[in-house]
Amino acid sequence: MGILPFVAELGLIDHHCHGVLRVDSTREEFESLLLEADSVSPLGGSFFDSAIGFAVRRWCAPLLDLPRHASADEYLERRNSLHITEVSRTFLMASGIHTFLVDGGFQAERLLSAPELGSLAGADSHEIVRLEHLAEELSGTATANEFLDQFRQRLRSSSAVGAKSIAAYRVGLALSGERPTERDVLAAMQARSPGPVKDPVVISWLAWEALDAGLPLQFHVGYGDSDIDLHRCDPSLLTPFLRATASLGVPILLLHNYPFHRQAGYLTQVFPHVFCDLGLATHGLGHQASRVLAEALEIVPYGKFLFSSDAFALPELYYLGALMFRRALSDFLADGLRRDAFLEEDAHRIARLIASENAARVYKL
Repeated sequence: MGILPFVAELGLIDHHCHGVLRVDSTREEFESLLLEADSVSPLGGSFFDSAIGFAVRRWCAPLLDLPRHASADEYLERRNSLHITEVSRTFLMASGIHTFLVDGGFQAERLLSAPELGSLAGADSHEIVRLEHLAEELSGTATANEFLDQFRQRLRSSSAVGAKSIAAYRVGLALSGERPTERDVLAAMQARSPGPVKDPVVISWLAWEALDAGLPLQFHVGYGDSDIDLHRCDPSLLTPFLRATASLGVPILLLHNYPFHRQAGYLTQVFPHVFCDLGLATHGLGHQASRVLAEALEIVPYGKFLFSSDAFALPELYYLGALMFRRALSDFLADGLRRDAFLEEDAHRIARLIASENAARVYKL
């Protein structure tokens, strides 16, 4: 069996994703959700004129009984003629993802929950707890003194298989390597205003608490929507924090990473507890995914790279995330075989590691 058919048949664990929309979307909403955009700008034309837009027309159209490269209008007309549940089930099941790890802490009212997503896809699902969301939920009712104990209790009693920090959005990734004291956290909580948690002391404390609870800890890294300052999302900024937490032996996972995927690869090599993926960049890059996945894998130990889609809202993104990942990984391995870099049995083992075995080990699935 060639490497492409082998990889195409592998089941995937999507170690970071979100839910799909509960209701149909307008054209403007659909286009904005293709990219990390707040809205569609008439100044820039249609977002279908992008790598991911063309990927939808090429690869998703046939699953809705349309010809390859159907126009955007034809695609959306056909999509909207079907029920959102049918569309979502079609793409989720075609993805070949058998386990979803779902961050449900963002716009939960719009999206299917982890159990709902798993049921619709005929797959297993597990929750990832978003630390800042939990902190904001608790701080709305608890006093500063109560907050510390309640947060710890919720983490330790949670059924989540991992935790996620959005420090990149709130304060950037330059977290201190020094663990915050409870006194400093209490002072910060007492001084904070209602709304999002944006204090670096609190953000850092949340991350340490997740590691204390033994939860693999995900960090958003690299590009996202317009809320981030990209220069503060370079994973190398995490170096002091990674150095300080290495002795704990709890995995830290760098999500997405583009355009800092090479920095992330370096960190996985030098820190024993650090893992990474390419996330939404895989499908966002469309036909260019193979080039960037090869860059991401340049120095990463293959036992430390995972698959994720970071799919949000649109079920097409799960399917495209899985499809583009499989094709890119196949291209990478096929090139290695052509160059006599490894044997075919090695290529198969590497594919299994990256597709699911690394995630199963990290999250103890």
